[in-house]
Amino acid sequence: MSACAPPRTEHSPPPTTPSPRRRRFRVEGADISASVAVFLIALPLSLGIALATGAPLQAGLVAAAVGGIVAGRIGGCPLQVSGPAAGLTVVTADLIHQYGWRATCGITVLAGLAQLGLGCLKVARGALAVSPAVVHGMLAGIGITIAVAQLHIVLGGRPDSSVLTNLRALPAQLARLDPAALVISALTLTLLFAWPRIPDPVGSRLRKVPAALVAVVGATVTAALTGLTLPRVDLPSWRSHALAGLPQGPTLGIVAAVLTTTLVCSVQSLLGAVAVDKLAANRTGPARVGRSDLDRELLGQGAANIVSGALGGLPVAGVAVRSTANVNSGAVSRNSTMLHGGLVVIAALLLVPLLEQIPLASLAALVMAVGIQMVSLNHIRTVTRHREVPVYIATTLGVVCLNVLQGVLLGIAVAVALALHRLTHTHVTHEEKEGVHHLRVRGQLTFLAVPRLSRALHRVPAGTRAVVELDGSFMDHAAYEALQDWRSSHTARGGSAELKDRRAGMRSASPPSSAVCRCRPWTPWRNHRCAMPAATMSKGAADSTGVARLDTRELARGISSFQRNTAPLVREELARLAKEGQRPSQLFLTCADSRLVTSMITASGPGDLFVVRNVGNLVPPPGQEHADDSVAAAIEYAVDVLGVRSITVCGHSGCGAMQALLAAEPGAAPTPLRRWLRYGEPSLARLADGRPERPRLAPRPVADAVEELSLANVVQQLAHLRAHESVARALAAGALELHGMYFHVGEARAYLLGDEGAEAEGAVFHEVREDTGEDVRETPEVGSLV
Repeated sequence: MSACAPPRTEHSPPPTTPSPRRRRFRVEGADISASVAVFLIALPLSLGIALATGAPLQAGLVAAAVGGIVAGRIGGCPLQVSGPAAGLTVVTADLIHQYGWRATCGITVLAGLAQLGLGCLKVARGALAVSPAVVHGMLAGIGITIAVAQLHIVLGGRPDSSVLTNLRALPAQLARLDPAALVISALTLTLLFAWPRIPDPVGSRLRKVPAALVAVVGATVTAALTGLTLPRVDLPSWRSHALAGLPQGPTLGIVAAVLTTTLVCSVQSLLGAVAVDKLAANRTGPARVGRSDLDRELLGQGAANIVSGALGGLPVAGVAVRSTANVNSGAVSRNSTMLHGGLVVIAALLLVPLLEQIPLASLAALVMAVGIQMVSLNHIRTVTRHREVPVYIATTLGVVCLNVLQGVLLGIAVAVALALHRLTHTHVTHEEKEGVHHLRVRGQLTFLAVPRLSRALHRVPAGTRAVVELDGSFMDHAAYEALQDWRSSHTARGGSAELKDRRAGMRSASPPSSAVCRCRPWTPWRNHRCAMPAATMSKGAADSTGVARLDTRELARGISSFQRNTAPLVREELARLAKEGQRPSQLFLTCADSRLVTSMITASGPGDLFVVRNVGNLVPPPGQEHADDSVAAAIEYAVDVLGVRSITVCGHSGCGAMQALLAAEPGAAPTPLRRWLRYGEPSLARLADGRPERPRLAPRPVADAVEELSLANVVQQLAHLRAHESVARALAAGALELHGMYFHVGEARAYLLGDEGAEAEGAVFHEVREDTGEDVRETPEVGSLV
């Protein structure tokens, strides 16, 4: 025993190692099973992509292992799986044809360094500014290039590096096709597409085995049993494996090659990370991971490309199909991605004899299917709906006929030209029907369209009824003022003017006047000024204490403002709700405090929330003598009649009811308020019964006793809620969820109760992160075999 160590007694606890060290290497069972599923998909795809690029087949295994281990450990998207991606096939094949394999590895290293630089500059979100039509077109062009090239191998030939050359050579290749290669390829494609469609209940168990693995194994076993003579996978000894070398050639050409590799790797990885976030957020289950750090993800991808290129591997990027399998298999941390990389290393060292039995035609058919699926019909429908077909076609043709970088630049140029055309071409039409003048504005309302808009507006005769239909997504200050000035003038001359927004989310660049309250859907709350002007206050009546009281004219002024400004915009939606009836999805039970505007803090509209408000957001428990039934009636109606799917109890900071509970004196007169607040007394008891853990906020300590009681009250009222018969029945059937929420008025910040719920000893309220925009843009389909 060391002289400095205290002597142990029989009551001394045994020495333990620090707990963080034990947890650091702990691997969840879900991560292990997910890593196996991803490994079974990655193995054949990595070999197939290496074959499609013309690189040594071992390069695909190197990239898969490095992508899993390095990018998985450093990257900012824990559940995204990186490795050789089909989107990089055309770029890599062109680099190998032009510079050779070792120089291509050197270019991969340089691209990784460029990614590290971009990550340090924190420009990752800039990649998300690329038009989705350009990204979809790039993937479609790469997919076409892959499919046409691999078709030659499927038919028993060898492809050229040019798409147009491969298309011209197809008739000659069909004349000399290899029947054995064609049979094995057809079997691979049949298994690949039929395996996921095996009917239940047998199919639900069989589908746990990846279709790509089944297709390749089935083709390999068939070729071995039938004795077909076919080219097979050839993995040379690792001792002769080629490492990276310095690229030789024109400087501008090498710079363009590095930029192309950096662009494709970065955009595909970042968009993939955003898509994985969506997939993980929609996943059911208790385990949740945080949102991706895109700048860190760029750093992880750069480090992986440096290591992969230096070790003679293919370029690395986030891969959608492996990431989808990882999320759907229940992975809960980055350990699954790293374990999959370790399994690839083991396979590359120990399974070489088995891998060398795989026919090349089977891998070519697998990669050809990947290329076909990259031309997504869903992407085409999306760009058609958004009228961006020219951008999609230009990018696709540019990638097919030129190269990836030039195709992307061409697509961006067309996207910019199309945006400028839409910005400067606004169509204004005017027609009269049954004495009503209809003006329709199609396009963006900017200052460039004001002269055209003014000419059309002044064609409307004085004293007539006019309806202006806005069919655009933006209106700047100049257009806003032109419309408002014309409407004021037209109304003053005895006419009427109605503005209709044909598209949801119409935005205006003009703030509303402070003199008149115009709460339009596009009006920012920070510009909201509905306070009564001083002049109005001075004209209002005063009571005996000299304090001005609210004049009824102020209420009438607000109603008039609604009828004039807001009603025309919401009339159509309210008419639909009046006809169809209310169908809210949530019951929102909150305090009657005037500072809590439920539609504002939940970004909801008419028909979304069934709201119950009372002093202190209290839920009287059932079965008590003289219990108040008003809240219970609302709960029963919401659950049994409206069929809401969730109930939220929302407390808030500075709650007067909680202050009254804390200041209550025993034996005071039982006023109506005191009788009502008795339903909050169990919340006081929750804090006073000596429990070691109290409700708290995750990001900071509780500010004061009122805030602590407000948090405890939310937890306690959820417990009361569970005691109601209709709620208990819906919870048992899995048709209802309960949520707790705390809103800090001064911070304008919301906190949600964690998954531990109302029955936890130490409930924790977690801050709701602000939306940073990653989730509102379109991304490539995660489920595609990219």
